[in-house]
Amino acid sequence: MLKGKKIVVGITGSIAAYKIPFLVRLLIRQGAEVRVIMTPAAVDFVTPLTLSTLSMHPVVVDPFKAQSGEWNNHVDLGQWADVMVFAPVTANTLGKMAHGIADNFVVTAYLSAKCPVFIAPAMDLDMYGHPSTQHNISTLQSYGNIIIEPQVGELASGLSGPGRLEEPEKILLILERFFTSRQSLNKKKILVTAGPTHEKIDPVRFLGNYSTGKMGFTLAFEAASRGAEVTLITGPTFLNASHAGIRRVDVESADEMYEACMAEAPKNDIIIMAAAVADFKSKKKSAVKIKKTAAHVTLELEPTRDILLEIGRQKRKNQVLVGFALETDNELENARQKLHRKNLDFIILNSLRDKGAGFGLETNKITMIDKAGNVQHGNVKTKQEIASDILDIISETQICSHGKQ
Repeated sequence: MLKGKKIVVGITGSIAAYKIPFLVRLLIRQGAEVRVIMTPAAVDFVTPLTLSTLSMHPVVVDPFKAQSGEWNNHVDLGQWADVMVFAPVTANTLGKMAHGIADNFVVTAYLSAKCPVFIAPAMDLDMYGHPSTQHNISTLQSYGNIIIEPQVGELASGLSGPGRLEEPEKILLILERFFTSRQSLNKKKILVTAGPTHEKIDPVRFLGNYSTGKMGFTLAFEAASRGAEVTLITGPTFLNASHAGIRRVDVESADEMYEACMAEAPKNDIIIMAAAVADFKSKKKSAVKIKKTAAHVTLELEPTRDILLEIGRQKRKNQVLVGFALETDNELENARQKLHRKNLDFIILNSLRDKGAGFGLETNKITMIDKAGNVQHGNVKTKQEIASDILDIISETQICSHGKQ
């Protein structure tokens, strides 16, 4: 799957850089065209001569060629690549990538990328676990970058924990899987909903929930990366949908999401309803701010329209409809009932009792149930991995393979 693929490998100043010549050699053996770029600090750990010999192309470290003063064009490199792989990436470079600090050739090339980007962090466990590092990783994921999670193991400091660069063979498999899967949904039209809804009480207050939209956005990006034409209907969120294959529709309330979904659903082959839509809204909305001085305030609620139920009623035979169920008790039974009541093909079950699952986290744990009653239990994984698993299963259905049930 890598034959003829144009791959940029970016190396930063980590001791784990010693692994990258092995990665470059593996990529070349698979028939890929490889260009290597390095930060000045990376040169202290692995030589450009070694990497240029293995890649059969000059390695770029500086923005300008030393003798001629000629410019190394990072923009052309960004347009040339089918994929960019930055490994290892230090905490320093993560911060620069997340905040657009383009003070070396590697970061300028990253900012010029027109292709999918893989980022493989590597650092000591305390640096990796620091809130600033985790925030930068979350920011980069929100931009649509794919994080190759570091492994738990022995580190250069002598400590053991998360922060060890993924092995070259595994990075190769990740890239092969990416190129294999990216066409599995080619030209399919997919609707994804994401985020919470905000139900107004007065001009400054609303009813809402803790959903961040990360799962829905990750599903949208993964589907677009597999060749799908994605419509993403999202409630209020800070996330960005940075993929040319994603058309974003912003809504605020459950009523607005209902109208948008009813307009878009008939046009799509696959519908994935990952949004956490409010079940209730205020029956009356105050035109002015409700004052705290009021002796007693009663908020009367009424149900919002059930978007998933209505789409299930209108679903065509050649459509796939996927719903989510967040449960706290009787999880499997409640999920099964929801699947059949709303005419779903699959339901994704989350339990708030599972550690590592829930709103606002980078990880999740799901159980996937299909309409035939088959149950697939998952482990705690990153939302990126879970999105890939979900779309793998959907892609394998007869509906996606043959266009029929």
